[in-house]
Amino acid sequence: MKIKSLGIIGLGYVGLPLAVAFSKKYPTFGYDINNSRINDLKMGIDRTNEIESKSLKNSFKNLFLTSEINDLKNCNIYIVTVPTPVNEDKTPNLNPITEATLIVSGILKKDDIVIFESTVYPGLTEEICVPILEDGSKLKFNKEFFVGYSPERINPGDKNHTINKIIKVVSGSDKQTLKIISKLYNSIIEAGVYKAPSIKIAEAAKVIENSQRDINIAFVNELSIIFNKMGINTGEVLKAANTKWNFLDFYPGLVGGHCIGVDPYYLAYKSKKLGYNPKVILSGREINDLMPSFIVEQILALFLKKRDSIKKCSVLILGATFKENCPDYRNSKVIEIYDLLKKIEFKVDVFDPWIDNSKFKKENDFMTLEKLDESFKYDIIILAVGHNEFRKIDPKKFLIKNGLVFDIKGFYKDRDFHYL
Repeated sequence: MKIKSLGIIGLGYVGLPLAVAFSKKYPTFGYDINNSRINDLKMGIDRTNEIESKSLKNSFKNLFLTSEINDLKNCNIYIVTVPTPVNEDKTPNLNPITEATLIVSGILKKDDIVIFESTVYPGLTEEICVPILEDGSKLKFNKEFFVGYSPERINPGDKNHTINKIIKVVSGSDKQTLKIISKLYNSIIEAGVYKAPSIKIAEAAKVIENSQRDINIAFVNELSIIFNKMGINTGEVLKAANTKWNFLDFYPGLVGGHCIGVDPYYLAYKSKKLGYNPKVILSGREINDLMPSFIVEQILALFLKKRDSIKKCSVLILGATFKENCPDYRNSKVIEIYDLLKKIEFKVDVFDPWIDNSKFKKENDFMTLEKLDESFKYDIIILAVGHNEFRKIDPKKFLIKNGLVFDIKGFYKDRDFHYL
């Protein structure tokens, strides 16, 4: 099969780096339903900060950006990279992926290949997406069109583990399709590809990557809760335990974002459908979801040892995104901490140099500070996100005498500060 051109569906944290990488090898069309996103990108502005302006503009020789799906009708390979969130009841919200699949079905042609990169539960590609493609295109699966699954492994904000440096798991609906998909990704991935025996195995591999990390963090979060009751410093315990060669190095903290805090629910959902109620996976999720409440309780208890009342107490939270050096605040647990502190009537300011306030304010009921003012002193400072910019900040400059610093990230290593 000769690759005429590629169509990337969704130009977020996953789709844009992929589109830019492929454009170095093939004519590539990047599609997104968000017009303002397309307009920004055409001006060389990537608000996810994954692609530098110069690199983005240089890709325009072979990358065509559009919000008109018919502009992609001559592509013969389509790659779907839309989000897979959860509903309020923690069940999979399949609307983004089913809607994207339906859009592709309208332009699908004989012999085309559709590759899915979105994180899903095992079986979703063939059980949900393939029937949509068949119905919308009136073509027969594995005879007139073919599918593959290659899970995204983008780590937002990570400039070391970029898309070309991470081994890519690939799979196809038949041997020939797997061969084509493998060759396609090999053309841009320096680290190489791993050929999974089936689409379901590739789907399962991705969903357990994040579930495993979620469980490991939940374990040290639970240790933090236990050791706190014992009056033991969790960080020191982990440091001592880490001297053994096979001890896994994890630190307690907040688990948010659109991957680690979401993907385990996809696996749990499918497991329940098959009659097994997962224990470890959901226990890990429960513990990690409790951490904002635990942290606020800790801060309140520590503060009331210093003061009799919280009246007129001011709090500064450093960081609002779900992880360091990244502007993404989707499912950020820091926002939960803010809401809990406001409920107990603290005056709360948030500073995050990575946040686009114009967008943030539309989705939340507060704005972050544009800059810090040394003339204003806070009773409590919480380091919530480990942005590099905060390494240059001395929290004590913004703290009242006998104030409290709570370092969620274990960032500052100051004996006077408090840690998880």
